[in-house]
Amino acid sequence: MESYFKFSLVLQYLPKLLSRLHITLLIVLLATVIGLILGIILALFRLYKIPVLNEFAIAYISFVRGTPILVQMFIVYYGLPLLLMNIGIDINRWDKLYFVIITYGLNAAAFKAEIVRSAIKSVPIGQAEAAYSVGMTRLQTFFRIIAPQAVLIVLPNLGTTIVGLLQDTSLAFTLGIVDVMGKVNAIAAASYRSLEGYVAAAIIFLALAILLEKGFSAIEKRLYVNNHV
Repeated sequence: MESYFKFSLVLQYLPKLLSRLHITLLIVLLATVIGLILGIILALFRLYKIPVLNEFAIAYISFVRGTPILVQMFIVYYGLPLLLMNIGIDINRWDKLYFVIITYGLNAAAFKAEIVRSAIKSVPIGQAEAAYSVGMTRLQTFFRIIAPQAVLIVLPNLGTTIVGLLQDTSLAFTLGIVDVMGKVNAIAAASYRSLEGYVAAAIIFLALAILLEKGFSAIEKRLYVNNHV
């Protein structure tokens, strides 16, 4: 059995994989920021039923949620340069990492849009009407009444989507990105020992997922206490 799997190699590979962890975390961080910003915009399109933009948001969300992220990655990688070339913008020399971040950001936007939309809709409409009755504007009502309650509802689902995004980054190596999984494949190609590398990667992803879940749980509890003091 020792010849098929060596745990000592797992320990040996861990530092090598951790040396590329910053690339994985960078993808997750930037994709989350892009996804949140675009997701809120898409959610507002749908909530306020803005003509044309509402239909665009529905179609966009349906497409992203109904297709594999790997397909979306290749569409962005090959299609975005062609699209921008038509208006005189050449991005063919961009680092592949940019295309990966854009893909994951656009993907995250579709899921976060639905999370944000459902969270805002879950706040009783009577609270908004009460705010209007005392002279608050729509913006004041949103930021003072609706948003604080919606954040509490969003957080658990947001944490889940970020953990899912962390796991999805394992596909970034298909474009040649040397993140954690890219390093695993490089090690496997050089040593012909792939199983130990995948076990080491699994340990890293599991530890990160647990930390993220614990972190979001702590934030959620603190916000809940602050809003009920």
